Amino acid sequence: MMHLFKGNVGSGIFALGDAFKHAGLLLAPPLTVFLGIICVHAQHILIKCNEEVTRRVNNTSATTGFAGTVELCFATGPLALRKYSVFMRQLVNIFLCITQLGFCCVYFVFIAKNMKQVLDVYGIEMDVHEHMAVILIPIMLSTWIRNLKYLVPISSLANFLVIAGYVATMYIMSHDLPPIHERRYIADWHELPLFFGTVIYSFEGITLVLPLKNEMKKPSNFNKPLGVLNVGMVIVGGMFVAMGFVSYLKYGDAVAGSVTLNLESKEVVDGKSIVEHSSLPQCIQVAISLSILFTYALQFYVPIAIIWPKIVNRFGPFKWPVLSETIFRSSMCFLTFILAEAIPQLGLFISLVGAVSSTALALVFPPLIEMVVCWQNASLGFFTISKDIVIVLIGLLGFVTGTYESLTSIIQAFST
Repeated sequence: MMHLFKGNVGSGIFALGDAFKHAGLLLAPPLTVFLGIICVHAQHILIKCNEEVTRRVNNTSATTGFAGTVELCFATGPLALRKYSVFMRQLVNIFLCITQLGFCCVYFVFIAKNMKQVLDVYGIEMDVHEHMAVILIPIMLSTWIRNLKYLVPISSLANFLVIAGYVATMYIMSHDLPPIHERRYIADWHELPLFFGTVIYSFEGITLVLPLKNEMKKPSNFNKPLGVLNVGMVIVGGMFVAMGFVSYLKYGDAVAGSVTLNLESKEVVDGKSIVEHSSLPQCIQVAISLSILFTYALQFYVPIAIIWPKIVNRFGPFKWPVLSETIFRSSMCFLTFILAEAIPQLGLFISLVGAVSSTALALVFPPLIEMVVCWQNASLGFFTISKDIVIVLIGLLGFVTGTYESLTSIIQAFST
């Protein structure tokens, strides 16, 4: 349950106030629940397809991941589609790498903006780009850890910090809430793609479903009606709606890309904004920044595990394999740093990553493989086809409009 929680609760949950701003106080909660239900249903589809294709190849003990499952679905599907199995695996891996590296870029911006606000109080005033350069050093060092087991204790600490940060943030925001009628109930329709991208980014756990299921003593309990997946995602969804609703209600259109940047209380005296600094908001920002810092190496592990073996097969073996891998890891980390430096707009960056890559993984591939797997079965009825087509269309619509709106907003932000 804790691994499922950590897979879905990260920097995205603190951006949900910004997401609710783009949908409105009345429209955002049901839309968030609706998208959450679709995402969880897609995770169930992935698990069901994985179980079916491993049964077809007579290897029910196989522990294939997301990309491996997609490949097997096409390899055991209709004859006309089998030749695309390797291509589909590669395509999923590309989106996995884009998603995970996108998360890593967001982490740079998230940490830098929060630490700038904290350190400015103590007279250590630097530009957000300079803060990114400073945190590049510890982040790059963390990516040199090649064995995943050494990252487990760090992950546990990150879990504790993000839970504490969530509770403390909700506590601060719940004081002196304004009347609901002061906020927009429904936002302009053209802002909805930004809402879509941020929410899909927040439901980022589909890549973890199969590994978590395989790690359980009784994997069959994972996707039962009252199993770990459903119960865990109901809790996560409730946290998302609560954070988004209270964040937008508290700060309105002034809510930042991470609500932690709004926590310092401000008063306007004689036309001047006076910030009242207190220790609790600063502790929250430091705690959550540390949590995200510790999580970077875990997110970074996935693209390295995909890309590095291909490089070794193509250009290896290397004379100094450990040094070569370390140089590659450092180069990829530096790439995420450069991209973060180029687009330091936290809310827009999150929406862009969600629209471009998270949408494909969460909403497009699962219904596609269900249609492929069920094509030769009696289970592929009109309802299944209609449902899967609707989910794919929602995903494609969110991909196109979300990417367009995010890029347009980023360009406007740089031109002003």
